[in-house]
Amino acid sequence: MAKQLMDIKLDEEFEMYVLLKDASKRVAKNGKPFLSLVFQDQSGQISGKYWDASPADIEAFVSGKVVLLKGKRENYMNSPQIKILAMRLANQSEPHDPVNFIKRAGMSRDQMEEYIDQTIFEITNAVDNRIVRSLISKHENAFYTFPAAKSNHHDFAGGLAFHTISILRLAHSIVNQYDCINGPLLYAGAILHDLGKTIELSGPIATEYTLAGNMLGHLSIMDAEIVEAADKLGIDQQSQDLILLRHMVLSHHGLLEYGSPERPKILEAEILHHLDELDATIVMIQSATKNIDPGQFSDRIFGLDNRRFYKPEKSVDPKNKPTQGELL
Repeated sequence: MAKQLMDIKLDEEFEMYVLLKDASKRVAKNGKPFLSLVFQDQSGQISGKYWDASPADIEAFVSGKVVLLKGKRENYMNSPQIKILAMRLANQSEPHDPVNFIKRAGMSRDQMEEYIDQTIFEITNAVDNRIVRSLISKHENAFYTFPAAKSNHHDFAGGLAFHTISILRLAHSIVNQYDCINGPLLYAGAILHDLGKTIELSGPIATEYTLAGNMLGHLSIMDAEIVEAADKLGIDQQSQDLILLRHMVLSHHGLLEYGSPERPKILEAEILHHLDELDATIVMIQSATKNIDPGQFSDRIFGLDNRRFYKPEKSVDPKNKPTQGELL
């Protein structure tokens, strides 16, 4: 199997085809332009700087292009970085399709669709069920192909649906644990909570925030979508069912400073907020520690207050995890 980005060791030189996940023009202290780049393949991503970039370089090396990269892996301020030795665009006779260089969800689209469809049957509230069905149908292709974020957590093709399913699995466990929870409302809120990212983000390749994403954000985008769907379905805008569903979406970031116009004011909204945070946090830590050796610290994780996480010498073998029955 061909070596990939995350297989490259410190100080090792290499040559391989990679995707430019991000390419941003910057100006150095000496006044000369350079490109701040993020290289990506299915194993992960590493940044690099293309110094003294000419106008032709800036025009050619843009996000979403595949390049043949010759470089050397180095460390800069305790973070991996690629020293670029040579770089050119891949031609038509070489690997050049960006789709082949992006990471994908750990479930197939068919598997994800089946899980979502089964959960929708569990949404027994008629208002919530009709709205969820309407909006999933409207945004179906993007929902199953988009990432959940430009960076940080679930930033891969299919990450949006995969993140949603992770939350739904946790939600099912909690509903089975406590008998006071409105499961159908929690499931409906979980399915819709990040669906606005199908409008907020540009897609799975060279992901960027759209104008609507930058100006409105996915919470307000989805709230407007819910209102529009309710109007088309003839649902009373003042019904408690509709207001509670909107509240689930609008409050799921938890705090006003994190983008929620309201803090959670019902149990199900509070649960959704914590499940969203939990899943995102676990995935960020997993990604940061995946490619480091036991006994080492990860790079700083921006989404977790720039903290570094330690990978213990002895970790749990997933194959040897006790079952729930063995724990009881």
